[in-house]
Amino acid sequence: MLVSHRPRTFAARLDSRAESTPVARQLLRAYLSALPFGERYSDIAELLLGELFANAVQHSDAPADRLVEVRFALIGDRLRLEVHDAGTRRPSLHSPTPDDEHGRGVLLVNELAERWGCCPRAGGVGKFVWALIAPYPASVLLTA
Repeated sequence: MLVSHRPRTFAARLDSRAESTPVARQLLRAYLSALPFGERYSDIAELLLGELFANAVQHSDAPADRLVEVRFALIGDRLRLEVHDAGTRRPSLHSPTPDDEHGRGVLLVNELAERWGCCPRAGGVGKFVWALIAPYPASVLLTA
């Protein structure tokens, strides 16, 4: 008898540089592909992970040699994303003007995540930003 198990929490540490953002998204795609209905999270999850990771790289006041950690977990039917960095700067919600080229990442997280927040890391070094993502209804995927 073949038994299938849901993947537990996944974690990976990546270099703190912009080139690691697509790697983080690729790891998330692989994680979601192992879930029975992983495609119901994929679009929003990849977008938000990319924004959270890019913010950790661009806005961190941590030394450049520190790694950024990503974690993914399915909790009930919600996908939890976490991005850990050694910096002390906390994300804040801004209202960018139409001409601003940056500054919309946290706005996207705020609009598309069911909930999100920022917490200090265990041990007191840095922080992590988390987001909970609800699945798309199956009917949305069938008509898309």
